[in-house]
Amino acid sequence: MTTTTAPAPAGLLRLALRLDAVVTAANGAAYLLAAGPLADLLGLPAGWLRGVGVFLLGYAALVWLVGSRPAAPAVRAVVTANALWAAGSLAVVLAGLGSPSTVGAVWLVLQAAVVAGFATAQAAGLRRS
Repeated sequence: MTTTTAPAPAGLLRLALRLDAVVTAANGAAYLLAAGPLADLLGLPAGWLRGVGVFLLGYAALVWLVGSRPAAPAVRAVVTANALWAAGSLAVVLAGLGSPSTVGAVWLVLQAAVVAGFATAQAAGLRRS
């Protein structure tokens, strides 16, 4: 007879944090390395994308570090930062900051949804651990 067990709550929290770090690093690297083509596609200034790329790479490293030893205060800080990022992304779209193209506006809304999903998963993981 085979039995399966659910991953430990701390394992779920670590997974949510590490997945966030990987996705954030990939996004940051893309913004940094392909700022020109992405600026054309998204309708956002290339300088903004480069700056955001650098920020996201540093943030991803911090989130990975938190994921390696998820202490409650650090996890709460990541959850808060993710919630603020999601809200900020929506604010950029609603205010038309940087004049995003339609593709850029859709991308920012999708990005906000993904980041809000990470925040939700991380908060749930923290409550369960």
